[in-house]
Amino acid sequence: MLNRIMTAKSYIESRTGFRPEVAVVLGSGLGDYAQTIEPEIEFSYGDIPGFPVSTAPGHAGTLTFGQKCGKRVALFSGRFHCYEGYSAAETVIPLRTAFLLGVKTALLTNASGGINESFKAGDLMVVRDHINFSARNALTGGNIDELGPRFPDMSFAYCGRLNELLFESAEAAGVTLKSGVYAYMVGPSYETPAEIRALRTLGGDAVGMSTVHEAVACAHARVEMAALSCISNLAAGVAKHALTHEEVMAAGKAASGKMTAIADGFIERV
Repeated sequence: MLNRIMTAKSYIESRTGFRPEVAVVLGSGLGDYAQTIEPEIEFSYGDIPGFPVSTAPGHAGTLTFGQKCGKRVALFSGRFHCYEGYSAAETVIPLRTAFLLGVKTALLTNASGGINESFKAGDLMVVRDHINFSARNALTGGNIDELGPRFPDMSFAYCGRLNELLFESAEAAGVTLKSGVYAYMVGPSYETPAEIRALRTLGGDAVGMSTVHEAVACAHARVEMAALSCISNLAAGVAKHALTHEEVMAAGKAASGKMTAIADGFIERV
């Protein structure tokens, strides 16, 4: 795994001297944010040795380096999921490469299903913690000592200081944010109504198929991280209709203006 990360890092360094400070990962339906950056260089995931390739609909599969709100940003348009057949460790190769290139702060975004019955489609939720129901972990296998310790603490994985910056940015943009716990399931099938009832009982406010492995990788590398979730639909049993990915994509695009304003404010304040 370290060889793949170092190979990717070397390839990128051979083509640019850009040193990113902040990494932003764009989830389903949120790819339009990539159009707002001042690009210096863009890579297709498929061209970077060692990188996996995005296969999920709505994930462009590009890494853009550029300037945003006075910061040097690495923008990941699309991510990787275990349901695509990747191991948990493989899903975080790109983010870990960014850490070795200099990233010290990360903003993770995703689309999720609302479990909390006070949520509605289109709400934005700051993730204050997560529950990993997958029995998978991005750190499985030999530890990469160059990145972090064998047994990293997860108590402060979702940085309180960065969460406050999200709320400050939302207030400045006139957007109301929710806050809650993100429950991770592997997918790709959506959850059953019984599973959603169980997740609610256990403290989940929203459910999705990403982000958690990235959060673990950030904690391992001592990279400060915050996560913002777009409630794209109400989860199974809460919604009264069948769930579709098209619904998720449409909700992400509808929320893109709010997400852009908050992400811009966040990056500016970091």
